[in-house]
Amino acid sequence: MGRGRAKAKQTKVARDLKYRTWDTDLDQLKRELSGDQGGDRSANGENDGDGDDADDYHPRR
Repeated sequence: MGRGRAKAKQTKVARDLKYRTWDTDLDQLKRELSGDQGGDRSANGENDGDGDDADDYHPRR
């Protein structure tokens, strides 16, 4: 008993992951795969050097 709500939530999450459309930044992916550590970003002043790149991740909601 009580499994229905949990199963429904799991199904909802799985469906969301399966059908979600992602806004992929292909230039950023290319930089990451090529091993470029963002040297040009620090020249632009975008990277303050604290090592926290969490604000670069923007999932579509």
